[in-house]
Amino acid sequence: MMTDVRTTLLAGALILATAGTAFAQTTYVRGNDGDPETLDQHKTSTVVEARILRDLYEGLVIDDASAKVAPGVAESWTLSDDGTVYTFNFRDDAKWSNGEPVTAEDFVYSLRRIMNPETGAKYANILYPILNAEAINKGEMQPDALGVKAVDDKTLEITLASPTPYFLELLTHQTALPVYPPAVEEFGAAFVSPQNIVSNGPYRLVSFTPNDKLVAEKSPTFHDADSVAIDRVEFLPIEERATCVRRFEAGEVHSCHDLPSEQIASLRERLGDQVHVVPYLGVYYYALNTTHPPLDNVNVRQALSMAIDREFLAEEIFAGTMLPAYALVPPGISNYVEEGPTLPYANDSMLDREDKAIELMTEAGFGPDNPIELEISYNNSENHRNAATAIADMWKPLGVNATFNARDLPAHYAMLRDEKTHDVARAGWIGDYSDPQNFLFLNISDNDGFNYGIYKSPEYDALMEKAAAEKDLAARAQILAEAEALFLRDLPQVPLLFYSSTALVSPKVRGWVDNVRHVHPTRFLSLSE
Repeated sequence: MMTDVRTTLLAGALILATAGTAFAQTTYVRGNDGDPETLDQHKTSTVVEARILRDLYEGLVIDDASAKVAPGVAESWTLSDDGTVYTFNFRDDAKWSNGEPVTAEDFVYSLRRIMNPETGAKYANILYPILNAEAINKGEMQPDALGVKAVDDKTLEITLASPTPYFLELLTHQTALPVYPPAVEEFGAAFVSPQNIVSNGPYRLVSFTPNDKLVAEKSPTFHDADSVAIDRVEFLPIEERATCVRRFEAGEVHSCHDLPSEQIASLRERLGDQVHVVPYLGVYYYALNTTHPPLDNVNVRQALSMAIDREFLAEEIFAGTMLPAYALVPPGISNYVEEGPTLPYANDSMLDREDKAIELMTEAGFGPDNPIELEISYNNSENHRNAATAIADMWKPLGVNATFNARDLPAHYAMLRDEKTHDVARAGWIGDYSDPQNFLFLNISDNDGFNYGIYKSPEYDALMEKAAAEKDLAARAQILAEAEALFLRDLPQVPLLFYSSTALVSPKVRGWVDNVRHVHPTRFLSLSE
């Protein structure tokens, strides 16, 4: 338990910090894709939340302006010869927003908290490489058995179960961000509210009004505050991409993180290089609920996949900002085989694929005379709506009558993670690190938070466990490719498109660096007149 002294500084620090807001000179207005479902870094899962939390907190390491791993709270680190023990050396001037120093014990507390099953962290498994993490998260061991240790106030030791070549990249994810222990202990779930939150990043939370905006202001206690050029950032929850475009052109927002595909061509004509279209490490897919008949029939799932014209979706619905996807793992990813497995009909004509799909559906007992009723769920966006409408038309010759269920983004993903009441649901996955495991782990049987297809395959799980234990990267890549081939055979989730990131960025915004992760921390940006 931390001392009471740290907690008592909270109120005074907030008053002092608030007094400085009158002198704010620059305000950056960011169009975000929706409201955060949570600001608890241990319960977060979306890029909407990541953009905010990346401004409020600093982890051991961070994503720099180019989405490369850079020092954060840890100014340096070493790795043991066997690749299993990281020793992080903290900078002396790392502080919380109330002026208290950030300590190694804060990270021990935080990492134990995310693994504690009582926390209910849906994304805890991203940190399973830490020794005993999985067993703790499954309730088989106590949190104090986690492979983390404070050597002293400024030295943290993390022991891994086995060498993990991408571990530093894992630590850039928002789930590895620290919480302030006294605030969590005193306020419980309410530690994220503006009046209670204590953060250690370049910005501190000032206010959050759902459906309006979230406001953060520069933190005077941040160790690199002198280099933070923007004083205030406002995140506006704008789910309709076209609305963000209109507000951008009206000068009401400085950037939009996603664009309506049908407007890309005209936007390029009007706005030129303010339009950014960049390759992105992500996949757009449909989750098929394998517990809902007839989606429990693999032939039905394959037929639905065959009948989808991905080229049409890429070119006509998403205006060339996406690439057709016949695999789950995006091309160009690190630590993988040169050519990963793909769906066997990737190069077949649509006529041949539709004929084969109708044949599979007939064998399963379905067709226009005995149709299937399926509901397609998606989060509100014209792009997702247009894609769902097109796919419903493609499925009609198979005897599929599709209806639609549109929710706002938090409600849609809450349903997918917790309730899983969908038949077919739109989902997308953006790589948190450049490794195929970050896509293939979605389908592990006990990944309750992200296994939207409710896929249960002991064979698949065994391959993923084997890959996790393999130290040779080339051998590991082959095992992961076997797992992807098995996934494509069973197809609990249908890959449709590989992402490109799209954005509108005002010429007033300086320091925006296009990158495959679409990561743009406010601390590295500035505004000009």
